[in-house]
Amino acid sequence: MVVMVLGFVENWQERAHAAISWAAGLIQQEASQTPTNILPGVTCGYRGLFYPSARHSVRMCSTGVDRKGILANRVAVVTGSTSGIGFSIARRLAQDGAHVVISSRKQQNVDRAMDELQREGLSVTGTVCHVEKAEDRERLVTKALEHCGAVDFLVCNAAVNPLVGSTLGTSEQIWDKILSVNLKSPALLLSQLLPYMEKRRGAVILVSSIAAYIPQVELGVYNISKTALLGLTRTLALELAPKDIRVNCLVPGIIKTDFSKVIHENEAFWNSFSEHYQLQRIGKPEDCAGIVSFLCSPDASYITGENIVVAGFSCRL
Repeated sequence: MVVMVLGFVENWQERAHAAISWAAGLIQQEASQTPTNILPGVTCGYRGLFYPSARHSVRMCSTGVDRKGILANRVAVVTGSTSGIGFSIARRLAQDGAHVVISSRKQQNVDRAMDELQREGLSVTGTVCHVEKAEDRERLVTKALEHCGAVDFLVCNAAVNPLVGSTLGTSEQIWDKILSVNLKSPALLLSQLLPYMEKRRGAVILVSSIAAYIPQVELGVYNISKTALLGLTRTLALELAPKDIRVNCLVPGIIKTDFSKVIHENEAFWNSFSEHYQLQRIGKPEDCAGIVSFLCSPDASYITGENIVVAGFSCRL
């Protein structure tokens, strides 16, 4: 075996030296005619002799740069997706090649968002869907199947917070409303979509909030609903693993949206919060979109059950 290896090495060296000698002769012969055309080609050939993996590495890097179409021919349903974080997520998924079904409680918002995205050349459709209502969830499922025939990704972004106040001062009606929309509805919608997601190697993204880790007294029950989503993520990840469906949770920090005005427009709170956590700026909806596209992509095929914070700082050990 040693003799064979040594013989191979000697033979390789002989061929390399022969090739170099040939190249040198070619350069000398043609130098007066087209030196600038020949030298780059000889240099590449020379590099390839001694570093056979060089071209492979370049090819791998170049394909990694162009991410366009990484979700091509996949179908995504995004709730609460006509403004803010949900809209940015829908746009990014469509930009990356997915067919996206957007939804909101008001038809005028759906029409406006669809028009904007379609004028960008993106493949989107939409429908009214109040996720708390079973008939609206069924309409959303039907629209997705009519448009695309199947569903690969579900992003549950719809949420409400009808009361700014303490937990113990919240009425039973408000408790039911917040938990129904923010926590129960994602699970119920997923159960309705599941038959059309099976065997698609898809993904589910639940959208929580930094309030799950750093609760604010003024947000009361909303904090609790968003904390519960972290547990729902872990449970569903285990339950759906045999079906090859991954479940992860996006945890946005303070993002500049209409929904979070009560926080980011409170100057005293923002100044104190940003100083404590060394935040250089407030978050933008676009900051949340790329990570969702990644979690839906094949690059995240071995990631499930994770709560991923996008907040400009780390709120965990």
